[in-house]
Amino acid sequence: MRMLINVPETVVADALRGMAAAHPELTVDVERRVVVRRDAPVAGKVALVSGGGSGHEPLHGGFVGPGMLAAACPGEVFTSPVPDQMVRAAAAVDSGAGVLFVVKNYTGDVLNFDMAAELAEDEGIQVAKVLVDDDVAVTDSLYTAGRRGTGATLFVEKIAGAAAEEGAPLERVEAIARRVNERSRSFGVALSACTTPAKGSPTFDLPDGELELGVGIHGEPGRERRPMMTSREIADFAVHAVVEDLAPAGPVIALVNGMGATPLLELYGFNAEVQRVLGERRVAVARTLVGNYVTSLDMAGCSVTLCEVDEELLRLWDAPVQTPALRWGR
Repeated sequence: MRMLINVPETVVADALRGMAAAHPELTVDVERRVVVRRDAPVAGKVALVSGGGSGHEPLHGGFVGPGMLAAACPGEVFTSPVPDQMVRAAAAVDSGAGVLFVVKNYTGDVLNFDMAAELAEDEGIQVAKVLVDDDVAVTDSLYTAGRRGTGATLFVEKIAGAAAEEGAPLERVEAIARRVNERSRSFGVALSACTTPAKGSPTFDLPDGELELGVGIHGEPGRERRPMMTSREIADFAVHAVVEDLAPAGPVIALVNGMGATPLLELYGFNAEVQRVLGERRVAVARTLVGNYVTSLDMAGCSVTLCEVDEELLRLWDAPVQTPALRWGR
């Protein structure tokens, strides 16, 4: 195992200490595992809180800041945060306008956020929840019942976060978040397995010369394995799967996301093929984002997420955002 770590047991804590040093605009509680925008709570505004297992950076801590999340709860690697973290985060950011939990559809996350919502409401915090379940590759997996939550999480956090920044009430922010999720679909491809610090070896077996079509962000199996394909062939397969399920009638935002070990040279080349397929399918692309945003440690591969947008959703996407991993317009 070759990793830039000290010992597996302190990986998350070490990363949080480094994050705190790099981003003084955030308040990072290393011991209790909560990342909060420093100006929270913001008077009169709904606060978005999310979280999940570490290993998917910059999701979620990298998306904390004006125009996006108010707080994030990092769990251990590929392990859900616990309800106490979520309640602590909600209490730190609630201004009285309510808190929206953004929850990826993985069993541990769903159960713990459900429990946290009940505990927070017992403390007088108004809580709403939105479940992200955008992955079209499979239904039910090793980690979840139903579709997995993947790249659309970024769209939900950004667009609903912009609505909250504008002062929309909790019911409106929740409705927008649900609309974004309903209009989003994703499909991922693995070219190599990832390696967790605790295990020190690949988390699943992917023989040389093969790829996994429809892989999950924890390495869960997808639709099928095939001999290695070209970027063009992968784009044909992935975009077809997304478009067939989404059936967009209007323009989309496209996210071409790296799984952690795929260089931008390859991602931009893959984006060219994604844009080609969308053009052939007569799908108009309003905006495109390329990079490593929802990762799986050191997995080589990529995912495609499309979100069909209307005028309001596109305006909220373009609204200013200032987080460690996503920033424009400020």
